[in-house]
Amino acid sequence: MEKEKAGKIWFFLKRFFLWLFALQLVYIITCRWVNPPITITQVNSVIHGYGLQRDYVSYNDEGYNIKLAVMASEDQLFPTHNGFIIKAIEKAVKYNETHITKRRGGSTISQQVAKNVFLWQGGGYVRKGMEFYFTFMIEKLWNKQRILQTYLNVSEMGKGIFGIQAAARYYFNKDARNLTRGEAAMIAACLPNPKAYSIKPLSNYVARRSVDIMRQMDFIEGVPEIQALLKK
Repeated sequence: MEKEKAGKIWFFLKRFFLWLFALQLVYIITCRWVNPPITITQVNSVIHGYGLQRDYVSYNDEGYNIKLAVMASEDQLFPTHNGFIIKAIEKAVKYNETHITKRRGGSTISQQVAKNVFLWQGGGYVRKGMEFYFTFMIEKLWNKQRILQTYLNVSEMGKGIFGIQAAARYYFNKDARNLTRGEAAMIAACLPNPKAYSIKPLSNYVARRSVDIMRQMDFIEGVPEIQALLKK
């Protein structure tokens, strides 16, 4: 009797996890072409009273300068890596072991998309493990253009502001495709902590960091792989 009961439970669990795997796989594939209806981070923004301002736009409408700015700021090897930069992850782990209050991330743009679209903010081994899985999957099932487009559409860029179009309208009263290099660099500068690093009013950190990002934009702009992605 006990064996029969255990067998039924095991059968149910297998079916449950098979369905769960199938559903998440379908959702990953769907998001290759369809924008995510909402994310956990966006729900949390509404719950905590920050609201939700967003406006998904096409890859071309996101604009040249912001694509260059986020690659210069967040992930200069984005066009060529497979989703992970092991050396950057190792450096971040070593740094965080000795800096309790000031954390450093080693995430690529692909990892950030995996977190922003499918998971939640924060750390922990479970969330990190799931992030590695989703990063691997989108690198296999999407292309770099779609990953970058999604990153710029779903990333939080201020309190309750999600995506580059909403950020461009809020901060500079223009469309994302018309952002100047300086404006794009300021938005890119706030990405590591958009609730703390202010553009409006302009914080000292964003002012300093945006200058450095513009230098990096000049430095990587001529790289063939970068140009190939920017001109698509």
